[in-house]
Amino acid sequence: MIERKFVEDMLIKAEVSKYLENALSKAGFSDVEIQKTPMLTRITVWVTNPGRVIGRGGESINMLTKAISERFKIENPQISVAEVSNPMLEPRLVARYIANALERGANARSLLHSVLEDIMKNGAMGAELIATGKLAAKGAKSRQIKVTQGYIPKAGNVVKLVKTAKLAAYPKYGAIGIVVRIAKPGTVFPQPKKKQKSKAEQAEAEAASQQPAKAVQNEKKPEEAPVSQIPVQAAKEGQQSQQQQQAEQKQSTRK
Repeated sequence: MIERKFVEDMLIKAEVSKYLENALSKAGFSDVEIQKTPMLTRITVWVTNPGRVIGRGGESINMLTKAISERFKIENPQISVAEVSNPMLEPRLVARYIANALERGANARSLLHSVLEDIMKNGAMGAELIATGKLAAKGAKSRQIKVTQGYIPKAGNVVKLVKTAKLAAYPKYGAIGIVVRIAKPGTVFPQPKKKQKSKAEQAEAEAASQQPAKAVQNEKKPEEAPVSQIPVQAAKEGQQSQQQQQAEQKQSTRK
């Protein structure tokens, strides 16, 4: 029963999100967060134009609250509206902008590169834009254009830190699928753990580090004459030279 209730809540959240995306498209709908409590259901909506959602005297938001309560059987829904601070860092808004431009006939490749540059200028840590479908003239084959910049993880739990939006554009040549992934500024990605060395690898590393020290110790230094013997040898050589000179002088005098 608990699992069934959990699945039902998730389906309701998905349906409410889709309904709000269509109902608030003119207000610049970006994202929705739904928190269900025992007393009420809090629905937070992020848009670029909050005044359009609230309406004069709160008339529009009251009508929206009533429609959600009756359509999805949600008791006591409370809707709060928040303004998007930077539209170029919201994947859903970026995808909607790309879809509208493609439907007007913009060149897909130049459009994606231009939008990617704007996203990175606004401080994103990484971004990836993908357009798939008939991107050329009528009769052309379907193909894919993907542009990426910065860091965008593709596997593991860190993928949840990247905001993603998927949308479809419908130009006259055929449908085009659009995928936008943005890593917002300040996103903290966990660093990969360093692989610990095994005991055998540690022993090999220690042995390799000790080998140079042993080699230096085993090297024999060339034998050098003691410093104290050098002056004695020089004195002996001086005496021998003097004796030879004196002997030569005596022989010369006798002659």
